[in-house]
Amino acid sequence: MKPLNPPIADWHGRRVWIVGASSGIGAALARRLSGSGAVLALSARREDALREMARAGEEIIPFDVRDAAATRRAGERLLARWGRIDLVVYCAGVYTPMRAWEIDEHAVRESLEINLQGLYHLLGAVIPHFVARRSGAICLVASGAGYTGLPKALAYGPTKAAMINLAQILYTDLSPRGVGVYLVNPGFVATRLTAKNDFDMPALIGPERAAEEIVAGIRKGRFEIHFPRRFTLWMRLLSRLPDRIRFYLLKRAAA
Repeated sequence: MKPLNPPIADWHGRRVWIVGASSGIGAALARRLSGSGAVLALSARREDALREMARAGEEIIPFDVRDAAATRRAGERLLARWGRIDLVVYCAGVYTPMRAWEIDEHAVRESLEINLQGLYHLLGAVIPHFVARRSGAICLVASGAGYTGLPKALAYGPTKAAMINLAQILYTDLSPRGVGVYLVNPGFVATRLTAKNDFDMPALIGPERAAEEIVAGIRKGRFEIHFPRRFTLWMRLLSRLPDRIRFYLLKRAAA
């Protein structure tokens, strides 16, 4: 069966821009691709963290994804230097555990602006370039939390569900124009975000394993890359159960 995206097996010389590269999955992916010969540009809000992890020759472009103008300038700067971008990865994200009776409007706004609105800012900066070249690819790091409504994901979950929907729309629009779209839905990954959780996280993996899974999925040309499958397959099944059964199981998990 023909893969949905053009498989990428050789990273040597590929120009990859990772947004949200200062820690977690983004940082691990940067290390993995750098070791495979990719040419990297690393972005995040924290310039000091980027400089600590960057290797010689890697572009450091700090900016805040909530700032549309800053995002556009970052894209213009990178294109002026490189001439082209082969893959852009959106890993930027925030997470604040929250229940319905604990709504924190500031945290909700931050989640919407960084997890979702910032992605639109980035897409606006790179999609015209990709469509004009009829090549390139976009990788959105969403979450298994976007499959169904989970306890404590009051702000985080809806943004990830929106990213899943958005990736599907992007693929429909952009694939006929030669642009690849990858959707990444991890389960629990040990990062500074999941460190906020006060519950057991089944099938928890490290960010290095997550980076390997992403690279393996791109190598196979998959649209959706989800892992660890022993957890995400159950999450996908949960989202398809009848409401009465799904809510029963979720209430037990939240108790």
